[in-house]
Amino acid sequence: MAEHAVVVAGGGPTGLMLAGELALAGVDVVIVERRANQELAGSRARGLHSRTIEVLDQRGIADRFLSEGQVAQVAAFAGTPLDISDFPTRHPYGLALGQNQFERILAGWVDELEVPIHRERDVTGFAQEDTGVDVELSDGTSVRADYLVGCDGGRSVVRKAAGIQFPGWEPTTSAIIAEVELAGEPKWGIHHDAFGRHAFGKLEGGLVGVLVTEEHINPASDATLGELRQALIAVWGTDYGVHNPTWISRFTDMARQAAAYRAGRVLLAGDAAHVHNPVGGQGLNTGVQDAVNLGWKLAQVVNGTSPASLLDTYHAERHPVAARVLRNTIAQVLLFHPNDYVKTLGDTIAELLTMEEPRRRFAAMMSGLGIHYDLGEGHPLLGRRMPDLDLVTPGGTVRAFTLLYDAHAVLLNLGKPWRFDISPWARRVLAIDAKYAGNWELPALGQVAAPSAVLIRPDGYVAWVGDGTDNGLRDALTTWFGSP
Repeated sequence: MAEHAVVVAGGGPTGLMLAGELALAGVDVVIVERRANQELAGSRARGLHSRTIEVLDQRGIADRFLSEGQVAQVAAFAGTPLDISDFPTRHPYGLALGQNQFERILAGWVDELEVPIHRERDVTGFAQEDTGVDVELSDGTSVRADYLVGCDGGRSVVRKAAGIQFPGWEPTTSAIIAEVELAGEPKWGIHHDAFGRHAFGKLEGGLVGVLVTEEHINPASDATLGELRQALIAVWGTDYGVHNPTWISRFTDMARQAAAYRAGRVLLAGDAAHVHNPVGGQGLNTGVQDAVNLGWKLAQVVNGTSPASLLDTYHAERHPVAARVLRNTIAQVLLFHPNDYVKTLGDTIAELLTMEEPRRRFAAMMSGLGIHYDLGEGHPLLGRRMPDLDLVTPGGTVRAFTLLYDAHAVLLNLGKPWRFDISPWARRVLAIDAKYAGNWELPALGQVAAPSAVLIRPDGYVAWVGDGTDNGLRDALTTWFGSP
């Protein structure tokens, strides 16, 4: 029986990101993935939001994705565009980039970190005890691990085997999405009718992206060419001679979330922990950010730096984020319902979103820049993303994000020298004296008071803010980075 510190079930965006985070921390991690390679039929998720680009920037790999995607304003709510070009971030935009491209680039980074991937096999079950988890694979072998993380999608075997409940809402509508060739000329763009939302868009290589809402609800699954033809005829009276599909799938507006993200030594991330309608393009982004929140915490527990109770903060912080995604997707799907009564509500909300305050608030939510972990009362920075400031240090001017490239925590002293002894945490926390003369601004909140010091976690969120003293710093260091 092979042994690893962590087994990640699933090599999609969430699993790859988590494996990369663990590898940066020196953890022995292996991915188990059913596909023979990283190729993916269809583009599936179609882009990255601003905060996800920032997360990749925190690891020094954002340019790899930016060089292949198309920068665009992608944030929207129920069809109303939300421009974030005035937001205080180096990436005040989204990125149009298919999931197949995203996975390929991310897998290249994970390969550089020398993470092994066991391909063409699945996790089929596990048995856990106080000291570890025996993970059963579809080829009849098993792997012993300290921890197992299910990144194995909405039908997660890991979640089911762990006995974790998956409550939520049943679907009220279903749609087929496909990449095909058409013999006839369709009505390009997005359309609404009595069934719902439909769209035709031009793709590379003469392919056409098709979205068609079905007359009757069907469960999320792969769909057939015959079902696509039937759905097109029901809406348009013709199937436009649809042929040569490269990818056909069906999705619904079902919304479910795992009741717990952790069961002992088993954890969930990405679609295994939450599923919802793809409106707003939030699924891949939420999963990648789950991985970045979990990675450094799991690494510290595996490495013996922190107690296992640190893993409970993963659920405490990420469960509310995904719950909000579920709520906003449900609301958006309802606003797309094709009846005149609902349309009046949609028109009212669209009008509200042209106003400055609602626009900033909703844009921060949809882009991920407004995420706030509840770390208690205090400075507005507490629990929010650290801005990527140009910091003046004794070694020259550096971007704040470059300090996070190795996924280390950073204690940034921006005021007078202090006497606090950081040496007990020196191997876990990088201490830097720096100056910053500009304004501190946060998305949706605007300008905030300049702090004298900040403790930045490896995921880029602020765990402690100084007020000119080191009050509370020892407690914050102990809570997040272990006893001295």
